[in-house]
Amino acid sequence: MESTQMPAYFIVQSTIKDDAQFQKYRQAVVPFIAGFGGKLVAKGAKIEVFEGEHDTRPVVMFEFPSMDAIHAFWDSPDYVPIKKLRDGIATLNVWAFPGI
Repeated sequence: MESTQMPAYFIVQSTIKDDAQFQKYRQAVVPFIAGFGGKLVAKGAKIEVFEGEHDTRPVVMFEFPSMDAIHAFWDSPDYVPIKKLRDGIATLNVWAFPGI
């Protein structure tokens, strides 16, 4: 195992049907992510398209210490009840990738 970890990035793009209800999810998930070393680095960022296509929905981006930390967060059984807070009120696209 390497002695140095590469940071990793977790991107979320959402379509929200009920912002007030989704706020409950946000309030629960952000501190939960912090418990895995994730820190918010962009919130509601408007995408500027320089080339190609994008649907321009805003994104939220977290930086984690590693891809392992992202997997630990995402696969945590403690995340299940938090994730249920957004059932039926939001559709998310979620991506993660390692940094350099």
